[in-house]
Amino acid sequence: MRIARIFKCPRIVGGGYAAISTTRGRMHTHSDETHATMTPAKALQFLKDGNRRFVANLQYDRGLLPQVNTTGGRQLPIAAVLHCIDARTSAELLFDQALGDLYSVGVGANVLGEDSLGSLEYACSLAGAKLVVILGHSGCGFVESACAHLEMGALTPLLSKVLPAVQAERRERRGAYEDQAFVDAAARRHARLQLHQLLDRSPVLQDLFDAGQIGLASAFHAVETGAVEFTEVLMPAPLRVGAGASKDGWVPGSRARRG
Repeated sequence: MRIARIFKCPRIVGGGYAAISTTRGRMHTHSDETHATMTPAKALQFLKDGNRRFVANLQYDRGLLPQVNTTGGRQLPIAAVLHCIDARTSAELLFDQALGDLYSVGVGANVLGEDSLGSLEYACSLAGAKLVVILGHSGCGFVESACAHLEMGALTPLLSKVLPAVQAERRERRGAYEDQAFVDAAARRHARLQLHQLLDRSPVLQDLFDAGQIGLASAFHAVETGAVEFTEVLMPAPLRVGAGASKDGWVPGSRARRG
């Protein structure tokens, strides 16, 4: 039996209250309608709202089988998330999104390597994702290992990509004791540094950003609470009226920093 329920739901363009089609009150995946009207800013708001639901234990009751049935022939991702392989960091759960809603790219310490960068390019240029998130987290064993200068097989070159954040944190703290707070601060910095590399390393993402098609963000997940803080957001900046804005209202090549 299909019924209509009233939700205060960010799925509706413009926000507010609207009727969402549900089955026994269960929310499913993003639809053609929501995906067609998706923007980088809306995608970011979806993730923020989803994480608030997760922290409050008020996740949408979507039902797994309906999600499988809906996404069996296609997917409509709104965002791509590069996150650590830590078992506590599941992007779909943290942001309360359904199957097919996110491209989830997992690698130790959310390191931006060639393979992960190619995955993000695919998600945005070919699958239509509107937002790229670099997600770090507290208590990261990879960052802690980088602080300890661990060397072990293929892990060594991976940890070397975390060292710039660790070294920058050491310079700023000037020899402070490297406790858990230090490790978490280095993990935050590392996510932001990876964010800043995205457009420099990817002409594909740069072009999409210039066209106003994608936004970028770094974020930090507190594994103790489940809360995600967006530490920096890059969005194409809207032009003033009469300043030669494109049809979608964005300034090609410009960046607006928030967060």
